[in-house]
Amino acid sequence: MESDSIHGGNRRRKGRLIVIGCCALAVLLVVVVVPAVVLSSRTDTFKATFIEKCEKMTVENKSTDCVKVWSAFEQAYVGRDPCQVPKEAYNNLLSIAPPQPACNRMLFWSGTKEVAHQVAKGCYQTMEDSLLGSVLDGKTWCGKEGSSNTYTSGCPGWSECENNPVKSFWERASAEFAAIACGEATVLLNGASATPFRPSSIFASIEVKKFTSDRMTSLTVVLVTKDNAVANCEDKSLKNLQKELNPGINYICKMVTESELLTCRKDHDRPCRPCW
Repeated sequence: MESDSIHGGNRRRKGRLIVIGCCALAVLLVVVVVPAVVLSSRTDTFKATFIEKCEKMTVENKSTDCVKVWSAFEQAYVGRDPCQVPKEAYNNLLSIAPPQPACNRMLFWSGTKEVAHQVAKGCYQTMEDSLLGSVLDGKTWCGKEGSSNTYTSGCPGWSECENNPVKSFWERASAEFAAIACGEATVLLNGASATPFRPSSIFASIEVKKFTSDRMTSLTVVLVTKDNAVANCEDKSLKNLQKELNPGINYICKMVTESELLTCRKDHDRPCRPCW
């Protein structure tokens, strides 16, 4: 009995040693492995989402290789200082996945993103409805010198530096989108702003300059107002817009309340008819 007790005690001590050793090994593995997974997941998760959305957008266009699109996108900023990514870095990407023209249905906006997207839904095409626009709308990304990863946090904000990856993409893609505008185009401007046609906006500084009269026949400016309209069609900034617009493009201006626009789009008896 005594002998059994002694041997039993030894077995229990050995059992505890084995358990402790296993636990120590598990802790060591966690410490070593987890940081590497977190680091790589920045690229893997973003890439997976990018390709998944791309494939949903191109379900009818089997010729688009979304892995190739991702590769071209990544080449624009990976390994670069996040404040040194010029607009031209996206040239190859936009040659592979350019926005497609939608004559008489192209909708631009400035200061009216939310209402513009609600109005556009199913009827008009904004830049954000294009392949790349849809995939990247609302996203943040950047690279770092000496790294092959994509980062989605710690990136410079829109106004922190001129050549940051997000700003450069939207400026370059918007220029491409405006260059293919054809037929009767429309822009929704903020009628609650003292300067609806802001010189610093992408619409004023980039898109208007890309409109050509050999493709576009007219531009309808819709001033989206609320209860108290600050601007009207005689606004000084809109006069500047008329001056900048190619002389061969007909200029039209209308004032419409936001509620009228949204009510019109919900009217099932008016499918894709202008709400202005």
